[in-house]
Amino acid sequence: MSLLTASVFLFLLLALSAFVSGAEIAIAASRKIKLQVMAKEGEVRALDVLNMQQHSGSFITVVQVVLNAVAISAGAIGESAISPYLSLLFKNETVASVLSFIIITSVFSLLADLMPRRLAMSDSENVSVKLVRPMIFLIFIFKPIIWVFDGAANVLFKALGISTIRQDDMTSEDIYAVMDAGAEAGVIKHQEHHLIENIFEMQERTVTSVMNPREHVVYFDSKASTEHIVAVMIRQPHNKFLVCIDDDLEHIIGYVESRSFLASVLEQQLVCLTDQALLKPALFVPNTLSLFEVLETFKSTGADFAVIVNEYALVVGVITLKDVMSIVMGELVTLEEQPIVQRTDNSWLIDGMTPIEDVIRALGIVSLPHSQNYETISGFMMYMLRKIPKKTDSIDYANYHFEILATEKLKINQLLVTKSEDVV
Repeated sequence: MSLLTASVFLFLLLALSAFVSGAEIAIAASRKIKLQVMAKEGEVRALDVLNMQQHSGSFITVVQVVLNAVAISAGAIGESAISPYLSLLFKNETVASVLSFIIITSVFSLLADLMPRRLAMSDSENVSVKLVRPMIFLIFIFKPIIWVFDGAANVLFKALGISTIRQDDMTSEDIYAVMDAGAEAGVIKHQEHHLIENIFEMQERTVTSVMNPREHVVYFDSKASTEHIVAVMIRQPHNKFLVCIDDDLEHIIGYVESRSFLASVLEQQLVCLTDQALLKPALFVPNTLSLFEVLETFKSTGADFAVIVNEYALVVGVITLKDVMSIVMGELVTLEEQPIVQRTDNSWLIDGMTPIEDVIRALGIVSLPHSQNYETISGFMMYMLRKIPKKTDSIDYANYHFEILATEKLKINQLLVTKSEDVV
């Protein structure tokens, strides 16, 4: 074979190998979500890529067959064409054979493998849609060979009980990873990243993590005097107040809005908490609901206020639409005193009733042990101490020192959390 003829064959083999190598990486690395977006925008070839990813047996088989065949053919042709010239140069057939092998292998590794793969990785979706149709044609040409090898592989996989179907199920962890990558790249702003993260968190957090607990619920006995009610409403300016029978929070008959009640008082009307014009039915929800489920309940009922009860039908707290939205919007709607205050780079003052999810996020801890057993940082301390906590009690966990600064009766009011580097 003349050098010119060998050069033409080697060029064709080089081009075929480069095409197959690039197509292999581009199609395998293309992101499903990006391809779906491209398909919706009218790029029908993106559907071919998705289909090839889903049923990759024929694609992988033709890639391996072609690349192996090209490597063997290029080695044989290259050595037969180059070795004679190298033999004349070095006067040694062995040296000539080794050098021709190194030259052909180097050229094909660089031009037919490394460079096409790197180019394909740099813009995998756009490259894949350009190469998928020629790859389909190549698969059609090698169909008989593919049928043999692919069929044999399928039989072996079936015998071993191994599935070869590509799994592209998107999980919340995948979405978090995409958001983190987008935030690091500057595509997603910090506020947007925080907002999206909060929305997913709504499905995991229960209502008790953000409720106004029972001990802070302000309510009235149904027979309370107008003067007492007005005084309480002025002292504790809430929008809604529960109304109970016999001053018992387990016998709620509804709630009144302070605006309506005070308006009636200002108009010098005779007002009574049991007046049907003022008393509204309360919405009761179980304490096992997630924040997302409560939001759906508010949406379906038109309510923005609910009473939370546990499995024993005891009232454990109340929650409002604002409480739920404060988790989504964060500090955009939360204007009250913050339960977590960072003193220095390595120390925080934390209110005892702070939800454990907020503590984990503020401190950057992956998780706290047995977190299903408590909902607040106070519950965490009680669980870890295995006793009723008192002032100065402390524990160490995950390079953090948790110390109780203030208590009231049996309740933890405030803790100091310090990174271990600052602990004396």
